Amino acid sequence: MDFEFSFAKSNAGNKTKTLAVANAADISVIVIYFVVVLAVGIWAMIRTNRSTVGGFFLAGRSMVWWPIGASLFASNIGSGHFVGIAGTGAATGIAIGGFEWNALIIVVLLGWLFVPIYIKAGVVTMPEYLKKRFGGQRIRIYLSVLSLFLYIFTKISADMFSGAIFINQALGINIYLAVVMLLLITALYTVTGGLAAVIYTDTLQTIIMIVGSFVLMGFAFYEVGGYSNIEERYMNAIPSITGNFSEECYKPRDDAFHLFRDPVTGDLPWPGLVFGLSIQALWYWCTDQVIVQRCLSAKNLSHVKAGCILCGYLKLLPMFLMVFPGMISRILYTDEVACVDPDECLKHCGTKVGCSNIAYPKLVLDLMPDGLRGLMLSVMLASLMSSLTSIFNSASTLFTMDVYTKIRSHATERELMIAGRVFIVGLIAVSIAWIPVVQSAQSGHLFDYIQAITSYLAPPVSAVFILAIFCKRVNESGAFYGLFIGLLVGLSRMITEFAYGTGSCVEPSKCPTIICGVHYLYFSIILFAISCVIIIGVSLVTEPIPDKHLYRLCWSLRNSTEERIDMEKDDWKENVNNSTEIEEPKDEPGFCKKALEAFCGLDQKKAPKLSEEEQAELQKKLTDTSEIPLWRNVVNINAIILLCVAVFFHGFYG
Repeated sequence: MDFEFSFAKSNAGNKTKTLAVANAADISVIVIYFVVVLAVGIWAMIRTNRSTVGGFFLAGRSMVWWPIGASLFASNIGSGHFVGIAGTGAATGIAIGGFEWNALIIVVLLGWLFVPIYIKAGVVTMPEYLKKRFGGQRIRIYLSVLSLFLYIFTKISADMFSGAIFINQALGINIYLAVVMLLLITALYTVTGGLAAVIYTDTLQTIIMIVGSFVLMGFAFYEVGGYSNIEERYMNAIPSITGNFSEECYKPRDDAFHLFRDPVTGDLPWPGLVFGLSIQALWYWCTDQVIVQRCLSAKNLSHVKAGCILCGYLKLLPMFLMVFPGMISRILYTDEVACVDPDECLKHCGTKVGCSNIAYPKLVLDLMPDGLRGLMLSVMLASLMSSLTSIFNSASTLFTMDVYTKIRSHATERELMIAGRVFIVGLIAVSIAWIPVVQSAQSGHLFDYIQAITSYLAPPVSAVFILAIFCKRVNESGAFYGLFIGLLVGLSRMITEFAYGTGSCVEPSKCPTIICGVHYLYFSIILFAISCVIIIGVSLVTEPIPDKHLYRLCWSLRNSTEERIDMEKDDWKENVNNSTEIEEPKDEPGFCKKALEAFCGLDQKKAPKLSEEEQAELQKKLTDTSEIPLWRNVVNINAIILLCVAVFFHGFYG
């Protein structure tokens, strides 16, 4: 694998490239953007209670549907999407858009099947749900640690790398310096603001992303002569320097404009796109802490469903805002974006495996006029920051509630808040160290890298959650061995692939065909099936869990009103062990300390202790899934419309 970073030198290979963003108009737009984002973040910090676990991690469960939908979209669409989807579109055509449109169906499952169970269970994190459902600690800790690793491998490092690519192309800044600058700003309001600040800033980022990328799409389509010219010109976008390499390495695919491709020879075979991708999507949209945490912050279930529908409609856009512009970039800058000769690629983008990842940045920097170029850089920063802040907040929640409370079961709320914030710093350091692997994986196709890692690690988790909710007979032993054996199978593929290197068309990987020859989407289906067989098989030969422990934790018992007896007590409960701390006489803190505590949301005066009756009433409210009939019908009708739209677009571009 080629781990070198030559971004600083890459500009030298270009003729006499001046910095693209070095004028007053662009810089002014970027400065205004940061001022507005920080203002919204500070407003959210002041407006919400961040000094309790419920306030910091779940925004006090007070959010309405439109910021939830916007935050779901913004959390999902990071700079890895702008760089990765546009890059893969430039390299292989429109099929990558199917990854986005699959979500139109899955978000309906999230709002109608999964979230009602999570709300009734009264949980804050997904591992906490599995602990209530199965008992024991090993599954909860396993899922927490696995989720954190997945965040590092697929989300944080990929988003930081893609954002750094963009900033390097625009400003010529060294990749690590660019990453550090981004992280300092991003971590600031995540560490201090909690989920409410993240959701409100996500809403602003979504507006900026959509407006900015629509403007760029207009410029791109105008430059290429309209939609009708794209197909003909894309199929002829062949680089001038092809060497003695095979045609398949540099010639656009014959099926570039088909969503569903051959099940054997296709780069994204249609059975994998339909079934394998759905398994990954179930993990991401229905069981991942980043996404579900936004839904759990809603005022009621109708707001959850409406937010999911809004997110579904927004997910229609990436095909037109990212995939087609990526393909246009190949048309306009064929020699750079579609380079095949390793030396040429190294000159243009600093890596030998291909330069498709610079497709979107090239469009922005070469097509946009002054001022609008600054707006698009703000869009990239918005997508990067919205995604990273969501991940940081959710990773902090997982660590604090599922790992730290095991180590310190009597920790005060203040201690948990500090531990969660400090953990973010360590997470950032590990993610930066993983960036070199991201750079050279999957032939330089960033989005393929993200999906491949997910295919190797996520299917066992999807299997456990689906069976936990819809199969009452599944027990802890079955779930654990399904997860454990599934992890071993997935790691065997992932480690082998990275050991040999994923290679490229010019220099294929030497990984044995029996291991790496199976497409990662097909591997996802196989791994999911293996995990399901193990989970059900082991569960059937071991003792079932009595119903008294399962009320409102699985679908068949979701409406039960009987009192559930938890198999184990919670490791930590909100407001426990805090009364002593609050009532003890303390010295009045100095001005600097009071200001710091207020800024970080650690002021205990904002966390009044509730009586037992008040706590019981609050818990009843937080686990209520009732809906007003009018709004229930409205969201149900809209869900049906959304599913029809999904079917139409799949059929039209299939």
